[in-house]
Amino acid sequence: MAALPSGDRVPSPAASLLIDCRCALGESILYSDRDDALLWTDILGPALWRYDIQSDLVRTWPMPAPLGCIGLGTDGRLLLGLAKGLYSVDIDRHRHSETLPISLLAEVQPDDPLTRINDGRADRHGGFVFGTKSEHADGRPAGQFFQYRADHGLRALDLPAATIPNSICFDASGTRMYFCDSPQGRILRCRYDAERAQVDDFETFVTLDVDNAEPDGSVVDNEDAVWNAQWGAGRIVRYLPDGRIERVIRLPVSQPSCLTIVGSILYISSARVGLSAAQRSAQPSAGGVFSYRAERTFGRQEDRVRLP
Repeated sequence: MAALPSGDRVPSPAASLLIDCRCALGESILYSDRDDALLWTDILGPALWRYDIQSDLVRTWPMPAPLGCIGLGTDGRLLLGLAKGLYSVDIDRHRHSETLPISLLAEVQPDDPLTRINDGRADRHGGFVFGTKSEHADGRPAGQFFQYRADHGLRALDLPAATIPNSICFDASGTRMYFCDSPQGRILRCRYDAERAQVDDFETFVTLDVDNAEPDGSVVDNEDAVWNAQWGAGRIVRYLPDGRIERVIRLPVSQPSCLTIVGSILYISSARVGLSAAQRSAQPSAGGVFSYRAERTFGRQEDRVRLP
């Protein structure tokens, strides 16, 4: 589907800083309804972050490798997408520890040292879909997309090779998947068969309407609209299911990376990596977590991964 003209847009307010964590590359922010807590990663820290909304307490744990993405497990554990493998961790058991013991679930592209796990999200059927980022100096699309399920293990998805896979999310039925290769400046969607790990019926959902911006993390709301964090543009855009822009939310930082929706509140991660000294001075809150309150409820419960 080609990009469509915008309809009547909600006015474009700004998001405000919630947590001044100044992550190098904040990503994969999620809401755990069991704990009323936010979880996110600083990929390059590397570290796992947690914010208890009721107590206003922040915790962080170092990671042994870049942490690209996080999934919530059905049993309360977390799935961690570290550079070259998927791992599980029981964060509740070790919440007061300085480090977190992790257990390997699956190695990912162990023979290719120039890829690492990047964006990922639980599907609506107990699986986890993620992509690997190319770290080749020439930017070649060496990354792939995979599905992990406890009953099938790791299976490659027949999606185009990518440089920076992002925007992985699913419609309400769980049969349509959104994804992108960020440098291409567009979000795609396809039919997704979770049981067989098969994809087909590809189309362009939207092409970004601003220069020097890339689609990053996305989430689908309770009306099947897609909210996308747009790296380089300093904004979150809500796209209706037909591709029209419904609203634009401005941020005081240029590199928003991902978002989660809790009722009527958006929580947005961001990054400071790659900013010049002048840009960091102009964006002192870059790398922080931001919030935005909408006029109605958009959130839906985060999907969870069945872990072995």
